[in-house]
Amino acid sequence: MSAATRSVSLSAGRKIATGDRIPQLSQFWGLYARELLKTFRNPFVILITMVQPFMWLAFFGGMFSTVPSTALQGLGIHGASYLSFLLPGVLATGMMSIGMFGSMSTIQDKRFGFMKRILITPTTKATVYLTKALGSATRGLVQVPVMLVAALAFGVTLHGDLLSWCAWILGLVFLGFGFSAFFLAITASSTDWQTPGVISNFITMPLMFASGAMMPSSIYPSWMKAIADVNPVGFSASLSRDALTYGVFTSSDVATLAWLGAFALLMVVIGTLIASKYLRVE
Repeated sequence: MSAATRSVSLSAGRKIATGDRIPQLSQFWGLYARELLKTFRNPFVILITMVQPFMWLAFFGGMFSTVPSTALQGLGIHGASYLSFLLPGVLATGMMSIGMFGSMSTIQDKRFGFMKRILITPTTKATVYLTKALGSATRGLVQVPVMLVAALAFGVTLHGDLLSWCAWILGLVFLGFGFSAFFLAITASSTDWQTPGVISNFITMPLMFASGAMMPSSIYPSWMKAIADVNPVGFSASLSRDALTYGVFTSSDVATLAWLGAFALLMVVIGTLIASKYLRVE
């Protein structure tokens, strides 16, 4: 080996050895852009993301469309219709379940070799994990304008000012980011296609029904009410309901938004630690 060749080899070795000191911001934005391109280049993903909450609104809401308003008020549902009560809940549960798609995307990257190619670069596991979580949360926001148009088509009257709507959107972002981080963390070491779906179904169903998203938590039995009192889905649905149905933003909504922010931060911190240690490609 010539002196020039040895010099190049040593230089490359030093670059690899110091790769952990390379700033991660450019890698983060590059991978995040890839997540967005993957989403918007796949019409089936967009279609399912938009149609699934719409079906909840149409079919689940349709079941209660003929229930008299006095009966709904007896259940604690106040507003023009049950659909106006259901819409915020559907948006919240949709943001919760969107994390499943992020974990499925991660497993796809592992199985097809993309994750292995990324992890031999200076990109850290934490960067990969955070881009996946943020990409999932962004994907969930696609359903918001579609659901609002659908609600208007069903005759729901939307209320609220700019402040309440900004708080509502921020609450959805916190919820989606938190649950995306959660699902990605618990599937970090998995390469099985079925794992995200099984885990998602196991977790999302009890959280959805014990949240106050579909029915007021005041009618729940005590054990379900205890879950609803700490369920971030219920907090997001309550915040959304205040903004869209009642058109108010109160001091309690500030506390709700802070709680959702704390939930997202906690999930991201825990998930980043787990992914940094356990994220593997095979």
